[in-house]
Amino acid sequence: MTLSVNQSIKQLAPTYEDAALARVSSQILALYSQKHLSHEKFKLILDDEEEEIVIIPAAALNLLVEILIQIAAGNSVSIVSTKKEITTQEAADLLQVSRPYFVELLESGKIPYRKVGTRRRVLTQDVINYKNQIDAARMQTLAELAAQAQELNMGY
Repeated sequence: MTLSVNQSIKQLAPTYEDAALARVSSQILALYSQKHLSHEKFKLILDDEEEEIVIIPAAALNLLVEILIQIAAGNSVSIVSTKKEITTQEAADLLQVSRPYFVELLESGKIPYRKVGTRRRVLTQDVINYKNQIDAARMQTLAELAAQAQELNMGY
């Protein structure tokens, strides 16, 4: 599981116990998030001694539910702020490519960027948009290959 905003992305798969806890927790919290309130109050109880009321914005609660659903499915999770600019290394890490390859993408005009001095800065949202585009193209290609395999009775 990874929660990263300003740090490099590290992938850690959730344990079986984490996934089981996340499954139950996501179901409980999803019931509250469906009420469409602007915020929710929760009481945290630590070791039956310490209590504290926590108010969570609805958007954060929805995000927490989605994180728990992904962990329950055994997926790693990364959180990236979409309103900030990032370095070429951070963007390359996000796409899981080398920094030189990412710079080639910038120079070819596939992803917009700006220069700050001699450094390139990229909006996180632009990187995510590019990733979504290449993922969609990849899925389209896979669908076409699967259709061809079925037409040729290749057993797929």
